This record gives sequence, structure tokens and C-alpha cells, in this order.
Amino acid sequence: MNLSNIKVSLLIAALCAGSAVAPVNAAPERSVFPHKVPTEKPDIPLSAAMERMFEYDAPRPQDSEFYTQFKYSRLQGFDYNGGDGTITRRDPSRPILVDGKYYIYYTKRHTKVPPVGAANAAQATDEIPSTDWDLADLWYATSTDGVTWAEQGVAVPRPAKPHPGHRSVATPDILIWKGKYYLYYQAFNEPSGLKGDHSVVTVSWADSPEGPWTPLNKAVITPGQKGDWDQSLIHDPMPIVYNDQIYVYFKSTYNKWPDNRKNYHVAHGLAISDDPLKTFKKHPLNPVINSGHETFYFPFKSGVAGVIIRDGIERNTVQYAEDGVNFKIQANISLPPIAGGPYTPDAFTNTDNGRGVTWGISHFINFGPKRHSELLRFDCDLSLDMHDPAFKSPNIWFKPEVYFNSLGLSKKQLEARKAKAKNVAQDSNH
Repeated sequence: MNLSNIKVSLLIAALCAGSAVAPVNAAPERSVFPHKVPTEKPDIPLSAAMERMFEYDAPRPQDSEFYTQFKYSRLQGFDYNGGDGTITRRDPSRPILVDGKYYIYYTKRHTKVPPVGAANAAQATDEIPSTDWDLADLWYATSTDGVTWAEQGVAVPRPAKPHPGHRSVATPDILIWKGKYYLYYQAFNEPSGLKGDHSVVTVSWADSPEGPWTPLNKAVITPGQKGDWDQSLIHDPMPIVYNDQIYVYFKSTYNKWPDNRKNYHVAHGLAISDDPLKTFKKHPLNPVINSGHETFYFPFKSGVAGVIIRDGIERNTVQYAEDGVNFKIQANISLPPIAGGPYTPDAFTNTDNGRGVTWGISHFINFGPKRHSELLRFDCDLSLDMHDPAFKSPNIWFKPEVYFNSLGLSKKQLEARKAKAKNVAQDSNH
């Protein structure tokens, strides 16, 4: 073979090899997000927003076990003295089922007059409350259907001075541990609003859900040292049994009193003990949740879930921590229950397969002209054992009156904006 034939053969071989790798008519590779949403993150460049889709339990809310709507029902069996503000019930515990009856525990205030308000706390007396939860005791009620309730009486009254809670006891939640019952709650020694909303967490225990309850008369979770995020108060204790220990999640507000009242933040911490009557040890990573006011927690799958309501950058979310500590957002929700107490029969079983929540008890505030609080029932689908499409739609529609009446401008705001618009219009003519 001469030299020219060798060159032709090499050229043909090179062309054939090149065509095997990339045919002349092959379409160029594309990295466009597909029309059919994949169940796993595709291996293509993604914007930050599309990356986040795959950090949730599911890319669509209606497919997520962590997403739900909430529906509300009035409770039967409670009297509120005609709405004159002298009776309030709020901050219910999670319901427990014992011998065919559901039990709830809650804050009840029955005073001669309505509260004067936190801003007027200096006017409070032994008979005049400052806030809706001042001069309160812990009461309990029972039910066989979760809707109609029979109030049974006081569970834990305010103790005598100087014991924690001699001014007010409020916001209870229940723990069942080794056959006994424990109520954890806020204990106030001064009118709420006087210097803040300062309180500690204490506990009472009983052999029966109906009592009698024996108070410990000392704090089991206390505020932190001066300068700590939780230096002033510990609120909203909610216990579950997890990892063979008692986990109590709690709320504190910070950056608030006394010199920065309007710029407060809210976060949640975790305190752990293996003895329900001993001082709980706070987790070193506190706060474990950076938002939420009356948040509620429950075992879910192998970890812990939390429904985070108003206040904070991550309000109105459902979050999940595989280890009970490091929570991540799994769903965004609307109109979650205020101070929800979820019915969670596996909250105290040390489960590693939490089944979730389908209903519970919560409260609404601002009833009537005196703005008292009332208990109510919420239903939802945050359960592994239920899939109800009625709770899974991401669309919630309100009648126009909700926007105009509940979300409308005040008369003063409307007049100010009309005047500003008028001035802008006049200036544009010059």
C-alpha cells in the first residue's frame, strides 16, 4: 500500500470512529427541567428554588405526609358566662384516652372582672387579673366523643405563697410515665405583664387522670442565665417519651423585655430527663426551633414532628427532626391550630414508628367584646394511617367578607392612605 492509500484509510477510520461517538445528526444534550415532575432530584443544574423542592417530603404539598389543612368545630358542654370576659378556657393539653374516656387539662380563669391588659398590669390585684391567663387554675374535662365535654373541676389549684405558681398556673400538658400521670405547666408569681411574662415550669403528679394531684412545689425547668436567650421565662411545656427519656419542648421569648419590647423573637428549646420530678437538662443546641408561638410536637415515623404557628421567620410550617433536635421544614401550612393539643396515643410509648395526628383540642382568643378565649376541636391529616383528600388540597378560599372585615384597614389607616394618595395626585399635576 502506497503512502496516499494509507492516508485515505486513516482518514476513513477517524471519520468512522468520530461518527460512533457523536453522529452528525444527533440532537445536542439538554438540561431543561422535565414536564413530568420527577420524584427524585434530577441530575441537571437547578435554581435554588427548584433545589429546595426536593428537600421537602414531596415536591407537591398534596403528596406529603407532612401537609394538611385544618378544620375546626365548636365544643359542647362549656359555659362562658355570656361572654362577659369573666370566664376563659385556653391552652389545652393533648387529650389522653383512659378506660373509655378522653381527658383534657387546660387553663381556666373565673374572676369577678375581665383582665385589665398586660400594659395595665400595675393595676392588677388579687381579684383583678392582668391578662387572660392571670389568676388562673388548671381544670379538667372528660368526653366520650371528643366534641361534647363534661367539666369535672379543678385539677391543680394555685398553691400557697411562696410556692411557684401562687399567682397563676397555666398552659398544662400531660405525661404518662411508668403508670403515673404528670402535669407540667407554667407557674407565675407576679401578674403577667408587670415585668414581662416571667414564669418557670413545675409539675404535679397523680396515680389517676382524675387526681388527686400532688404538686412538686419547685421548678423543673428554669430560665437561663442573664444574657441567655431564655433568661426571662419558660413557657408551653410539651412532653413526649423519646429515646427512653422524657423530652420536654418549651418556648421562650427573647430580645424583648424590658428595653426592646416590640422587637422580640420567639424560639423553642428542648429539656431532657429520665426522672419526671428531677430538674431537666437543657439541650446544648437550644434553641432547636427558631420560630413559633404555641407550637405542638408529636412522635412521627422514627423522629419528632412539630407544627409551628405564628411568630418567627419559619412560622406556619410543619417541621421534622429525625433525631428530635435538628428540625427541617417539610411543609408550609395555613390556619394552624392555636395552642394545639394533639391526640397522640403513642406520645408516651417510646415508639420508633410514630403514627401522627388526626385531631386535637386548641383555643381561639378574642371572643366577644371582652376578648375571652374558648376551647375548640381541630381535625387534620398528619397521619400515616389516614389519607383524606379533603385535608390535602393546597387551596383555601375565603369569602370576600373575611378580607374586608377581618383583614380590612382600620378607619384611621384608610383615611391616612386616602390623604396620602390625594397629595400624590395633586403633586403630579404640578
